[in-house]
Amino acid sequence: MIQIFKKKEKSIINLLSNNKDTIKNDTLAGLTVALALIPESVAFAFVAGVSPILSLQTAVMMGLIAAIFTGRPGMISSSTAAISVVFATLIAQHGLDYLFATVVLMGIIQILIGVFKLGRFASIIPYSVMLGFLNGLSIVMFLAQFAQFKVDQTVIANGVESVQKVWMPYTDLVIMLGFVLFTMAIIHIFPKISKAVPSSLVAIILMTIIAVLLDKSGYHLRNVQDFAGMELKGALPKFYLPQVKIGINMLKIIFPYALVGALVGLTEAVLTLRVIDEMTNTRGRTNKECLAQGIANTINGLFGGMGGDAMIGQSIINIKSGGRTRLSALVASVALMFFLMFASSLINAIPLAGLVGVMFMVVVGTFKWESLKYRNKIPIQDILVIIVVTIITVFVDLATAVIVGVVLSTLMFAWEKGKRIYVNVENNEDGSKTYKINGSIFFGSILNFKELFDIENDPKEVVIDFKYAKVVDHSAIEAINSITERYCSLGKRLKLIRLSDDCLLLFKNAETLTCVNIDESNCEVTSKYSYV
Repeated sequence: MIQIFKKKEKSIINLLSNNKDTIKNDTLAGLTVALALIPESVAFAFVAGVSPILSLQTAVMMGLIAAIFTGRPGMISSSTAAISVVFATLIAQHGLDYLFATVVLMGIIQILIGVFKLGRFASIIPYSVMLGFLNGLSIVMFLAQFAQFKVDQTVIANGVESVQKVWMPYTDLVIMLGFVLFTMAIIHIFPKISKAVPSSLVAIILMTIIAVLLDKSGYHLRNVQDFAGMELKGALPKFYLPQVKIGINMLKIIFPYALVGALVGLTEAVLTLRVIDEMTNTRGRTNKECLAQGIANTINGLFGGMGGDAMIGQSIINIKSGGRTRLSALVASVALMFFLMFASSLINAIPLAGLVGVMFMVVVGTFKWESLKYRNKIPIQDILVIIVVTIITVFVDLATAVIVGVVLSTLMFAWEKGKRIYVNVENNEDGSKTYKINGSIFFGSILNFKELFDIENDPKEVVIDFKYAKVVDHSAIEAINSITERYCSLGKRLKLIRLSDDCLLLFKNAETLTCVNIDESNCEVTSKYSYV
């Protein structure tokens, strides 16, 4: 018994020893992510029109719960720009209680998508769409940082006083840009010195120390507190049932927002999952991640949160900082909660220059620079998809960009596939004529398919050989039906031979809609019409 206990104790020690580096890397990566989440969460609060504390609490809840149930270890979830934009109008028109109810319903929709395993449809997103999304997202993240270079200024026009965002004074702007570049230099150079600690975390710590020293010497470097416009003080989220009257009218208000939010959130989560899969050469579980996002949002709504999803920028920071397991996301959430509760003064002191520098390095790492060299190396239609998706991501939103990209890719594929259908024609000794079809017959190729036949000049007996052809959809059935009718109207006999089992099944299911009979004994399909 003692020997068994010693063996177990030894195996546990070996396990901890083997995972020591992983635990260290995940812990440090989580701390880096927690610091990087702060300015983003504050910024998203202003986009949505809610308190910065509410957005930060959402980041804690989303990150913690999604990390527990996640299907993609290493992915970071939080309040996000996409969800903030979706709910901004709802909050302005109906208030926070309707927001919380919408977040709960959004989570339920996401759970149902995961339960019914609909997340697998994300696999239809082409790589060109993902490239466009990443390039567009990096541009969006880059442009979003400029808000931190602006300050409020009171302007009086026609006797009316208003507050506008203007660029900070020239001297301050130059100094801040200098510290941004200094931060980026630290992040770039430090890994060459040591990889024991994430370079982003080193940069943020050094910049905070510099900011504190400058403040004592009389120069104030703009920090998180200045950006938020208030001193951030932490408080734990509390359970809260939305005070709304449940009924049809309430559902009419919240359902559209909940549905759009659910789809936008899952789209961003699935694309983030795929990006991390490529970075780590591993494979996440899409449907499980849909469940994780749904559970996190449902609970988040019941604790007065604004909802969220996976964050590709912070997820990339996490992976590049060494985070590989769910521990890094858990550490990020717990650390963020700890900072809010007990170290809010440190959060307030973090200079924006350091955080902007970190985000700029994320932008550099996110943008697919190799896509700029794809000219004459990949099909022109793929380049077009990348450009279109990038532009729509920047000027509209992520969900619209992905949908348009998938539709555009599908149409281009159908167009190209439709052109690749041809025929070999043989004139037989008995006077009949055989068309040997090569290619796929579907909605994109039916016009080309119909043009292959010389119906007016063909003999009385015509054979269409489908050995090297594929009948794909109902549009193909209708095209074949149309050809058959035209031959029959001229008193000619048409025979379809050597259809595959799938093609025969399509004909059998559509038998009441076609003018052909199926003879499965010899795999021939002949006209129902008799000679005229």
